[in-house]
Amino acid sequence: MAHLSDATSRPDHSATPDLERRTMRKVTWRLMPFLIALYFVNYLDRTNIGFAGPYGLNDELGLTATMFGLASGVFFIGYLLLEVPSNLALHKFGGRRWLARIIFSWGIVASLMAFVPNATWLYIARFFLGVAEAGFFPGIILYLTYWFPKRERAKATALFLLAIPLSTVIGAPFSAWLIGIGDGHIGAMSGWRFMFLAQGLPAIALGVICWFYLTDRPQQASWLSDEERAWLVDEMDHEHGQTAQRYHYPLKRALTNPRVLALSFVYFGTVYGLYALSFFLPTIIRGFATTFETTYSVMQVGLITAIPFAFGAAAMVLWSRHSDRTRERVWHVALPLFVGGVTIPIALYLGSPFLTMAAVTVCCMCICSTLPTFWPLPTMFLSGAAAAGGIALVNTIGNSAGFAAPYITGWLKDLTGSQNAGMWVIGVIMVLAGFTVLALKAAPVPDDAEAVETDHVRR
Repeated sequence: MAHLSDATSRPDHSATPDLERRTMRKVTWRLMPFLIALYFVNYLDRTNIGFAGPYGLNDELGLTATMFGLASGVFFIGYLLLEVPSNLALHKFGGRRWLARIIFSWGIVASLMAFVPNATWLYIARFFLGVAEAGFFPGIILYLTYWFPKRERAKATALFLLAIPLSTVIGAPFSAWLIGIGDGHIGAMSGWRFMFLAQGLPAIALGVICWFYLTDRPQQASWLSDEERAWLVDEMDHEHGQTAQRYHYPLKRALTNPRVLALSFVYFGTVYGLYALSFFLPTIIRGFATTFETTYSVMQVGLITAIPFAFGAAAMVLWSRHSDRTRERVWHVALPLFVGGVTIPIALYLGSPFLTMAAVTVCCMCICSTLPTFWPLPTMFLSGAAAAGGIALVNTIGNSAGFAAPYITGWLKDLTGSQNAGMWVIGVIMVLAGFTVLALKAAPVPDDAEAVETDHVRR
């Protein structure tokens, strides 16, 4: 098995460091704010059920904790069924058209969730929300490989993934505010219904904007100068060709490769922790009323929920920059998985809301740190259609945790009467994922040694 972190040779460009920096700065400012906005709305629409549950949805539709977990997780059944076909379609038709289609369709379904009359229709709506969103996340990860060299990819991925913690930092208080102003004040609509509608409509508008704004490939980037475009096209063509020549992975082999499957489990462990926190943290905080005899308003719960993800956003940026600077990936994935996996089970055994939230915050920082340093790993040995299919497969298997985590956490809550058992499961799975990435025998050395030498020369 070839090492994930083997060095790759650099092309002999005559480009100056200033040209490279200028080009990547333009690419970053052109693409990343819009992609962050897309994922912000996407992740908010996917997880806002976590806030709706304890504030009206469960009572109005008669959901137990297990039923709520099923409603949260059934999204991922539809999502996972179409992940690989959707990413292959993006590779064939281009990111602009296919991403616009995804965004527009999920916005329609997310808005219609405001009108579900019972639990059955909630399950159906969540399923089709997953169908509509299928391919969005792996599509963006694939899209980034068209624009950012490997040495820049963890940083670019981290910027994109900032939408995850920001959707909670901003989205949790925003969701609480929407529930508050919408409850009984907008016709006969419940607060949680108004929240679903208000947060679904922006995706429809963004889908239309996406059609006109995004550029499929560097070759078509009229917003770059001729010199900048030529350098970036040459850089990316060389890198993709080198990866394809080095590993020779056709699509079928990529989908059955043991390393791809092992990385899928690593991502599963990371996502398991992420979605367990995203869906159940508001419920856990509301449960402080019973555990610690401390009650909070819906807005206070929103603000408290935002705290771990605010720290997670900072950790995500700093950790990914350190990974790019050292060109090391494996321990940057494994170490936060170990720390987060050990921290989260003990959170609910602590003696105060402050200590509990401090432990949850550490775990959230670890999960957020893992995400951007994980995704450069599969793109180091996959390219072309193999990258499209392989990335989608990793995301598909990994995101099956999006179904498992809320369902198992809710079921254990109903079975045991507390959240503790569910938190232990999160910890064990995260630690196992950490050991798995180490077991890949990917040497913890720079993945682009010549790029490191070049950086030293530039400094």
